[in-house]
Order: sequence, then structure tokens, then C-alpha cells
Amino acid sequence: MEADRYDYVVGIGTGGVVPASLIAFHLTLPLHILWYRYRDSLNRPMHARPQLARAADAFPSDGHILLVDDVSVSGKTLEEARNLLGNRSITTLVLKGHADIVLFPSITKCVSWPWNPPMKTIP
Repeated sequence: MEADRYDYVVGIGTGGVVPASLIAFHLTLPLHILWYRYRDSLNRPMHARPQLARAADAFPSDGHILLVDDVSVSGKTLEEARNLLGNRSITTLVLKGHADIVLFPSITKCVSWPWNPPMKTIP
């Protein structure tokens, strides 16, 4: 990943905060976070669409964004973030799932990342 391809990193909270932070640090780029509420502790959607949980920071109107989340299955959260960010140039990156860049494409099972609390199991 080349730093000069991007102007800043936007992480999707909560799961994308750690990967976005590490990437922004490595590329020495500014970091912004979009906080969404969508899935519960059992990984079930709580809403029809992801809901913005906190007011979004003011983002520069130009530049290329690297939009980062941990997992994208349905793509709804990335889509909501794209809509919020408008007509900016955006590349999506996830650890697992579907995006422009997928760091671990061979992982197909559910993952419990070390920075997320363990998911509860359904009895």
C-alpha cells in the first residue's frame, strides 16, 4: 500500500478503528472515524441500515480516502459511509469480506478479532 495514493484514512467504528489506526500510523496519514451502530453482540443487524452513532467530523472536500473496516459481509456500512462522504475518491479496505482491497481473502469463517469483545453465542 502506497501512502502517496491516499490523502487520509477513514475508519468505520467500532470494528474498523484498530485497523484504520494502524494503517494511518504506518502511512503517516490523518485519521478520521465514522461511528456506526448496526449489529448487536450476537452479530445480528439491529436496524435495516447502519445508523450513524455520532456526528461525523468535518472532512476535507477533496483528496483520496482510504475507507477501512474490519469485515464487510453485506457491504451496507461501507455503502452508508460512501454516501455520507459524497463524491470523493474512495478506496475501500477490509480485513475480511468484500471491498476494493481485502487483506485476508482466504478467511471465510466468522472471526473474533482481538480488539473486539467475544461474540455471545445463541443458546
